[in-house]
Amino acid sequence: MGLIVAANPLAQMIFSPIFGWWGNKLGTIRLPLLISLGLFTIASALYSSLELVGDNAKYWMLISRFLIGVSSANIALCRSYLSAATRLSERTHAVSMVSLAQVLGFIIGPGLQALVTPLGRQGYIWLWGGMHVNMYTASGWINVLMSMSNFVMFLPFIFQEHKIAAREIMVLQGGTSERDTWKAIKPNYLSAWTLIVAFFVLVFNFVLLETLGTSLTMDMFAWTNDEALSYMGLCMAVAAIISLVTFVLIEPMCKLFAERFVLIWGGFSLMVIGRLLYIPWGPDPPKLAAAYNASANLSSSDPIYLGCPPTQNWCPDLPALTLTQFILGFALTSVGYPIGVTLIQTIFSKVLGPRPQGVWMGMLTGAGCLSRVMGPVFVVSIYTRLGTYWTFGFTSVMMIVSMIWLLCSNRLLIPPTIDNLAKVVELQELHKPNDKSNADANLAIDDDADELLAPSKSIQIVNSSKT
Repeated sequence: MGLIVAANPLAQMIFSPIFGWWGNKLGTIRLPLLISLGLFTIASALYSSLELVGDNAKYWMLISRFLIGVSSANIALCRSYLSAATRLSERTHAVSMVSLAQVLGFIIGPGLQALVTPLGRQGYIWLWGGMHVNMYTASGWINVLMSMSNFVMFLPFIFQEHKIAAREIMVLQGGTSERDTWKAIKPNYLSAWTLIVAFFVLVFNFVLLETLGTSLTMDMFAWTNDEALSYMGLCMAVAAIISLVTFVLIEPMCKLFAERFVLIWGGFSLMVIGRLLYIPWGPDPPKLAAAYNASANLSSSDPIYLGCPPTQNWCPDLPALTLTQFILGFALTSVGYPIGVTLIQTIFSKVLGPRPQGVWMGMLTGAGCLSRVMGPVFVVSIYTRLGTYWTFGFTSVMMIVSMIWLLCSNRLLIPPTIDNLAKVVELQELHKPNDKSNADANLAIDDDADELLAPSKSIQIVNSSKT
């Protein structure tokens, strides 16, 4: 089970830089995206057909999960294209909307699973026994349909690539070559690696809480498994709503304060406080559960078996986490995490400049995937053996050290300045001289200049006697 859970993020971590490099090499993201979506379709269909493979189902599940992780590496391409297809003034809003889309996926995904649960274990058998649709496989088939729809949306007659970031900088500098422009702007690699490490720390803390949430509440509050799942589901739903509001507010906040300060004081500081709140300060240790005895003819959800299990030796010695602590920490995480994740990606893309960012975005994505691989391992090796003090003490130190480093190096997070800034009013769409709108406006455009600028579809508007 551990291998199957880890297969997805492990594959995504390995292949994210590869997909990013591939996109840079081709100069387009369409082919890698179409291939990854095709792979996702096949892997999802394989996952939904596990009932047909007999005794080797667990191995095929491992393969399908790994292939889904490989295909999910295309998020590096999407982030890279987002950086190339937006102007600096649009970047924060665009990254916020993509992060918002990911949160919506987390909300809708469990809802879809709940909708197909009434199909039951038997469900329906179609295509002469080759397609089983039941409560376990229906979500996989839904993935197949959505992936095929996504494949169509990236075909040339619907999706067209427009990379304007390098062109914007070229125009601002008064240059003539996009490639020469971005090559002349040297990124600060220390800044890039600082943000990659910060991204890992942030995602690791969130994934740890997500992984540990159900077990932690059962241990601390003596909830049954059903109660823990129900209450955690409610917490996740409320947290998702809070996150949605937070994503919308990020752009207005960044207009009032510098992005790096919003990241540090709005993202990391709230996450630090949230982790510190999880260090227990209850007056008594948690309720201890009795060792399960099948001969007692009692259900595993009987109150005698609820609480901190005797296999965790730290249970009688450490104070319990209070419900107030848990709720406050969870709420602060729901606000701090979306701010941190969004602004790290935004600042990261700006620090790198207008250059192709496929490989770097792949490394950033890989850092997040590494945290998803290490989260379950950390729970097993630290929480179950050493307890809450070590778990949340260690994660609090991680967050505090990261925040202090960001504070000390906050000037590294300032994007490279553009020298020889030209006076630019706006990048406007270039119209042909015979365009009706131009004729109506009586705009005279030089034929030679029009021919030169037509491929770029944008011109620099300056004060001119000709205008």
